[in-house]
Amino acid sequence: MAHTIANKEKLLLRVKKIKGQLSGIEKALEDEKDCFKILQQISATRGAIQSLMSEVLDSHIKEHLGNHVSEAQREEEIHNLASLLKTYLR
Repeated sequence: MAHTIANKEKLLLRVKKIKGQLSGIEKALEDEKDCFKILQQISATRGAIQSLMSEVLDSHIKEHLGNHVSEAQREEEIHNLASLLKTYLR
């Protein structure tokens, strides 16, 4: 968990930006904006979420699969991450 605490402010800033992007999509839909502009906003938001996921995942792997964890812990983490990624990639 230390990896998310260390980057807490940076991660929260990313989440706030994503919230802003989602609000922008909502407003664009309410205002019946051009569908291409809405698609661009959706694409940008998806990219931001994927970037957040990538950053947290990278630090999680380094923290929980490093040389300092036992083989049993490593196997459990691999199983958990595989399940998570299957859900995420659907």
